[in-house]
Amino acid sequence: MAVAAAITLTGCLQNPDSGSGGGFASDAEPEEGDGAVTVMGAFGGAEEAAFLESIKAFEDESGIDVQYTPDQDFTTNILIKVNSGDAPDIGLFPQPGGVLQMAEAGEVVPIDQYLDYETLDSTLVPGFLEAARYEGRVYAAPMRMAVKSIVWYPKAAYEEGGWNKEPANLDELSELADQIKADTGKAPWCIGWESAQATGWVGTDWIEEYMLRLHGPDVYDDWVAHRIPFNDERVVQAFEAYGELANKEGNVLGGATGILSTPFAEAMTPAFQEDPDCYLMRQGNFATGFFPEDVQSNLDEEVGLFVFPPAADGFKGQPILGGGDLATAFSYDTDTIEFMKFLTSDKFGGEWAAAGGWLSPHKTFDASQYPDETTRQIAEMATTADVFRFDASDLMPKEVGSDSFWKGMVSFQSGDQTAQEAADAIEKSWPQTDGDTATETGSGR
Repeated sequence: MAVAAAITLTGCLQNPDSGSGGGFASDAEPEEGDGAVTVMGAFGGAEEAAFLESIKAFEDESGIDVQYTPDQDFTTNILIKVNSGDAPDIGLFPQPGGVLQMAEAGEVVPIDQYLDYETLDSTLVPGFLEAARYEGRVYAAPMRMAVKSIVWYPKAAYEEGGWNKEPANLDELSELADQIKADTGKAPWCIGWESAQATGWVGTDWIEEYMLRLHGPDVYDDWVAHRIPFNDERVVQAFEAYGELANKEGNVLGGATGILSTPFAEAMTPAFQEDPDCYLMRQGNFATGFFPEDVQSNLDEEVGLFVFPPAADGFKGQPILGGGDLATAFSYDTDTIEFMKFLTSDKFGGEWAAAGGWLSPHKTFDASQYPDETTRQIAEMATTADVFRFDASDLMPKEVGSDSFWKGMVSFQSGDQTAQEAADAIEKSWPQTDGDTATETGSGR
């Protein structure tokens, strides 16, 4: 419910004069800090160490002690802490849904209370702040970015084939796949979805990519918010467009059904053989962590990449699908504000970037701090994109985003359901709320 309400006003400008939004009046003054800021997030281990290294200079210069607590079950436990009155000063949300739920309850401070919204928005990848908008105001700002719209290939074999390294649109991408098949007799695409009980999540990313490219961000937002039904003809079209790529004879290693039995983490492993069995994989920047160790240690020489291209007759621009960690303030004091300003700025994260595995959501971040050219290319994809949109399944109600949508993708990929049947089934699972008229007013078939 919170997500649907949040996206309803996606197109609205930030409104810092909304006196009652989220329970915080626009003229409220922050309390004096006590010299410490408590922070809770989902990441630990090496990522925690890189985060702490990235804030060390801030602590030394400001005199503020930042106390970070990692929690692998963050999504559940942050709600428990907030409801029991034991919230940290700042929460780092890996998905927007929790932020919006807290905003609806009036538990978080809207960012226009303490950040210059227009300045922040001007430095961020376009569209990033929309993921945390509720009733016209934004309640979180990104401190880390993930990019999903990446097509990877084995560099040496690909360059030897002399194939297109920058297809301009989906038509050229299809032509590229046909050329690889003709030249090698091998499947061009490496696709794997198997992920135990989560099998199907990779498929949702494919549909999201096509929704953005075929129909653009406004329709995408309407879809996420259920202002159009899940079985709208444009959603069905996205399913069918994906099916034309994945189910075409000889297009994917293992065939259409092999996609479901191939572990997503191993999908591209056959591409790194001396004689590759497949060549292209669409997956997020985290995919490098699953590459063979010798590839990981020499990314710039071993892998190449290009952005998943736009549709020639679709949205006029290059969209990027992704995600990120969103920083949200539960307290409103001078120390929390000071740290939030740093954490959500383009000055944060240099040490984390150098350690690897972290991307800044800011176009103005110093890209020379990334450890390799591959990471710089990924960052440039996002910073030069025309629009960024958060992963739709992370924004939808959990009954859909991490349940029926996953299952629907499996049914579609296995051939048990057509695109229309899968979309119809997912639409039926959408939780109904008062005033939910999507199925009545949309254009679903």
